[in-house]
Amino acid sequence: MLFSELGLSAKVLSAVEATGYTTPTPIQEQAIPHALQRRDVLGIAQTGTGKTAGFVLPMLTLLEQGRARARMPRSLILEPTRELAAQVAESFTKYGLDQKLNVALLIGGMSFGDQDRKIDRGADVLIATPGRLLDHFERGKLLMTGVEILVIDEADRMLDMGFIPDIERICKMLPFTRQTLFFSATMPPEITRLTEQFLQNPVRVEVARASSAAQTVEQRLVATHKEDWEKRETLRRLIRAESDITNAIIFCNRKIDVASLFRSLSRHGFSVGALHGDMDQPSRTAMLHNFRENKIQLLVASDVAARGLDIPAVSHVFNFDVPIHSEDYVHRIGRTGRAGRSGKAFTLVSRADGKYLDAIQKMLGNDLEWLDGTTVEQLPTPDPSSEDRSDRHGRRSGGGSRRGGSGRGGERRHSGRGEGRGANRHEARPIETEEADAVPSAAPATVPSRRAAPSARSHDAHARSGRGQQRHHDEPSPLGFGDDVPAFMLIGTGL
Repeated sequence: MLFSELGLSAKVLSAVEATGYTTPTPIQEQAIPHALQRRDVLGIAQTGTGKTAGFVLPMLTLLEQGRARARMPRSLILEPTRELAAQVAESFTKYGLDQKLNVALLIGGMSFGDQDRKIDRGADVLIATPGRLLDHFERGKLLMTGVEILVIDEADRMLDMGFIPDIERICKMLPFTRQTLFFSATMPPEITRLTEQFLQNPVRVEVARASSAAQTVEQRLVATHKEDWEKRETLRRLIRAESDITNAIIFCNRKIDVASLFRSLSRHGFSVGALHGDMDQPSRTAMLHNFRENKIQLLVASDVAARGLDIPAVSHVFNFDVPIHSEDYVHRIGRTGRAGRSGKAFTLVSRADGKYLDAIQKMLGNDLEWLDGTTVEQLPTPDPSSEDRSDRHGRRSGGGSRRGGSGRGGERRHSGRGEGRGANRHEARPIETEEADAVPSAAPATVPSRRAAPSARSHDAHARSGRGQQRHHDEPSPLGFGDDVPAFMLIGTGL
């Protein structure tokens, strides 16, 4: 079937042809005709199958007739993240070239004033994240009674991010006679309940089993030990072994790990950027732009980049951490192998990840293959004298750190507790190691023990009190204070 057979308007068909597309994807082929008939649609398909165009194209056709009024949008699209919302806005710009539809984007991190001005002009299409939409509504800047079409995109991500109460509140503000288009890659029970509550006799369009991965993605498990330094080393070897990488996204479960892995890969000479939810919006936008423009090859990201981002050139996905929620695995690897292209996805797995891996394989309905046939149980015991560990130990104890050897492993450490209060303050300061790719080695045997090397001042205090001289030198120091035990605590001990 061709796009020309779906019932789209001439203006929309002209824009689609200008982009070079002639044949719709399965989700587009099945969803667009029902959407044009103003039926409620429940669309389920893997990521990268064209769900966005599946609702953008019929919306453009339906909204050609009519005019938006101030503060009363004609249609509403809800997205879980700012990046997804901005991406959908770009789709309206691309496919709506010949139309004069006003598109307003309401997302966090941007000026309220600029967004208010777009609303005041009248928005044919309002694209928003739930939180920012409710902010405008509560400020009296929006009237939702004119919404004809509601689109809820990436609904399962809305559930993960805790937006379902907001979605329920927003739906109750909209006209009962609206048309609702509901799209998701997975359908957990909570989302099923939501569709039953807010969709009226929907047409269910399911082009693949829910929570299934795209067949164009080659998936492999990579065995590793759980220590961060070894996982980073395993990841670097894996990246260097994949000679066909164009762009790749590396997913971490925590934002702090995103920053740590970004610094590590940067130090090892990789072209890398970072993306996570704590970054301000201009930085996130700039990072995605650089990644799309091939100015950086690797993007270390949290799950903020796992849903819906369309970056066609991504050839590889690396799961540095096994996702805690099995559905997130489908979304992560869906960043590659998009629009019929082939892709590769590698997941680093340690013994501690067993229950998460089992949940993923149960959801997929099959066991994933291990790279080179090596499972976690077959891994050799990690060698503590590996290159990265010895390299880091050398930097810290040999004076190669940023602080010129003044850290814990530098010359000050070998000189005991140092001289004067300045040395003690420096010794207690947290050390920022330059190499974060290995756990610290054990302290050298030559480092003097604080308990075995009491300061001269403490000996003088004991001597002045008359109690320090009574102490036998071969007795152990009291636990917790060393030789600096306050004199009053020794009363009645016979010392």
